[in-house]
Amino acid sequence: MAENSGGVHCLKYGLTVHNVLQVKGYTIEGEPIEFGSTALDAPGYDLLSVVIGSEGMLAVTTEVTVKLVPKPQLARCIMASFDDLRKAGDAVAAVIAAGIIPAGLEMMDGPMTAAVEDFVHAGYDLSAAAILLCESDGTPEEVEEEIGRMSAVLTAAGATAIAVSRDEAQRLKFWSGRKNAFPASGRISPDYMCMDSTIPRKRLADILQAIAEMEIKYGLKCLNVFHAGDGNLHPLILFDANDADQLKRCELFGADILETSVAMGGTVTGEHGVGIEKVNSMCVQFSAEENEQMFAIKRAFDPQGLLNPGKVIPTLNRCAEYGRMLVRAGAIRHPDLPRF
Repeated sequence: MAENSGGVHCLKYGLTVHNVLQVKGYTIEGEPIEFGSTALDAPGYDLLSVVIGSEGMLAVTTEVTVKLVPKPQLARCIMASFDDLRKAGDAVAAVIAAGIIPAGLEMMDGPMTAAVEDFVHAGYDLSAAAILLCESDGTPEEVEEEIGRMSAVLTAAGATAIAVSRDEAQRLKFWSGRKNAFPASGRISPDYMCMDSTIPRKRLADILQAIAEMEIKYGLKCLNVFHAGDGNLHPLILFDANDADQLKRCELFGADILETSVAMGGTVTGEHGVGIEKVNSMCVQFSAEENEQMFAIKRAFDPQGLLNPGKVIPTLNRCAEYGRMLVRAGAIRHPDLPRF
């Protein structure tokens, strides 16, 4: 709730904010406070959507009331292989453009597919440049119809192979690789840093190409897995934290991904929050006036700034210093981004 997380089924079922009815907690003064309501409608400002994703900066949360959603009768998953990253990215946009909202729509590039296949043996196509996992759920009739429509769209988009789960065991097998992407990466590298930017779906291939160029620039490998349906990237940069130079290059690599995402019309975060890791890149996405609006909300709840100080919202001084650092390093990477 602190980060408004999504997950592999957020495309159809929404983020945390779409599934929480009420939040209870305490203000910094120790007074009880409630956001939202379990009633069908409630008067006043929509403060529930303000506190969700606020990373503990506005109140101390003690209770969360969530919606209950009926479990679908049936779920089946398509595994589609592509010999080209751009074709795979375009296929994602084609599925949505066809008016289909899958229960899940995930993408992995070739290196990530190889890493997870060696770990869980999910039956992935190791010759593919990228694979898509497209899930349908609902009644058996709904699933059959939607699987047929998705298969047709994926084939037209250039899929080289399509496999549809025969039963629940195989569906879970297809998903086992995607859901073990992080531990699989940990098997092949001492450390990894997972980024979390979001871009328009139509730019999926562009950002993957940019990340491939960054691998050469920073001398580090990056495995890519993401919630393709809503453009939420999870690049995993591989490095060794015991090597100070690798750590520095990894941090620069991560910032480059975030700021390239902003230049492509996206954001620096999708579901993992901002914390202190991305606070510098917030300077690139938001203006001083926008940051001040966020600080005003913070002051309304926590005038002394005692709850999680220094997180999420960068100060004007911090942004100015970050801008000077980028200029000194010659690292202003995109004409679309502000020059401080």
